[in-house]
Amino acid sequence: MNAYHLVQRKRDGESLTPDEIAAFFTGYATGDVAEYQMAAFLMAVHFRGLSPTELTALVDVMLRSGEVLDLTAVAGVKVDKHSTGGVGDKVSLVLAPLAASLGVVVPMMSGRGLGHSGGTVDKLESIPGFRTDLTVAEFRAQLERLGCALIAQTAEVAPLDRRLYALRDVTATVESIPLIASSIMSKKLAEGIDALVLDVKEGNGAFLPEPEQAEALAQTMIEIGERYGRRVVAVVTAMDRPLGWAIGNALEVEEAVLTLRGEGPPDLREVTIALAAEMLRLAGVAAEDREARERAGRALDDGSALETLRAIVQAQGGNPAVLDDPALLPQAPVRRPIEAERSGFAAAFDVRAIGLAAVELGAGRRALGATIDPGVGFHITVKPGDAVAVGERIGTVYAADPAGAEAAAAAVRAAIRIAAGPPAVATLISRRITAAGVERLAG
Repeated sequence: MNAYHLVQRKRDGESLTPDEIAAFFTGYATGDVAEYQMAAFLMAVHFRGLSPTELTALVDVMLRSGEVLDLTAVAGVKVDKHSTGGVGDKVSLVLAPLAASLGVVVPMMSGRGLGHSGGTVDKLESIPGFRTDLTVAEFRAQLERLGCALIAQTAEVAPLDRRLYALRDVTATVESIPLIASSIMSKKLAEGIDALVLDVKEGNGAFLPEPEQAEALAQTMIEIGERYGRRVVAVVTAMDRPLGWAIGNALEVEEAVLTLRGEGPPDLREVTIALAAEMLRLAGVAAEDREARERAGRALDDGSALETLRAIVQAQGGNPAVLDDPALLPQAPVRRPIEAERSGFAAAFDVRAIGLAAVELGAGRRALGATIDPGVGFHITVKPGDAVAVGERIGTVYAADPAGAEAAAAAVRAAIRIAAGPPAVATLISRRITAAGVERLAG
């Protein structure tokens, strides 16, 4: 194999054979392909894409780069959920214990922050003592005991994807349908699931903002699942505004706990219940959508989902007292209000800019291996269509120092456009996609 020639051919738009794809990516895993050569190849894929044959070969080599877990000994249908990434998206923190409290087995393997979007693992690790690095044996045992485990990608599962994920994060190669699809599906197939629910984001805060891109990504992942005998359902949700109010790791954990108490923001609750309904139906726990949604709503309101999270936190070494006293979570020392500079209506949000502002505060990573500050971030309390008055507080910055707080407040103000009249507001949950096609949902 000549790595230079394979990069060159992909750059020029040629399709590689499955053997060439396997050789190149295996070479990267073994050190025969250099980091800079892989970075160049990823950029070529970003611009040129992959053919279906190339994509299948890539998923297979990533899947087979480590252990493929066998969870058949764990009773029940194993259903995971994955989001394609967004700002303020803490759904997994609520959804996993919610679904588990209703009888779904949830083997959830999540990632860290990627680009402008936050990561579930970083959020979980803001809980003092919480371990996301369970061994495969610990992962399996906890699933048998509690019906849910929330972990980072292990060294044994799809290790090639783990390296590529970190490299894409710092080389501007995140926004690619084949790279996103292969990354997500290789991990999910390797973790031993029976079915998968996808939360596919669209809007300017999504990695692939256009509606046709969101549908293409969903359909690509559904097709991969079909090839491996897994049932996959996708729900398309809006990321033209941050989800919920909180952005930042510990802040999002606190908001997830509020939602598990029945007190969280309405949009977060709505998305969580919609995804929970899909998980319950795939697991055979509920027969129809209405029943599933009603059961999910009750589990949020009666505290049973919160108690499931408490058991998970305790089992994974975390301090369960944070569920009762969020002040035990990491706290940023500086708080700065964000005030509206004019009166009118919140009309448009530059969600990507808000996510990047959180990264600048320290809530995400700007380089491989960089540490994050779990306490920093934002509360943004306005949504599209809300009326605001000049000088009204529309959010709060949580920062490590005054200079960072001032810069972040300015960035958020610039990212929220206030118009004279009320805007048209996009539907929060617009489409449901299965192997049978696209179903448009009522607004």
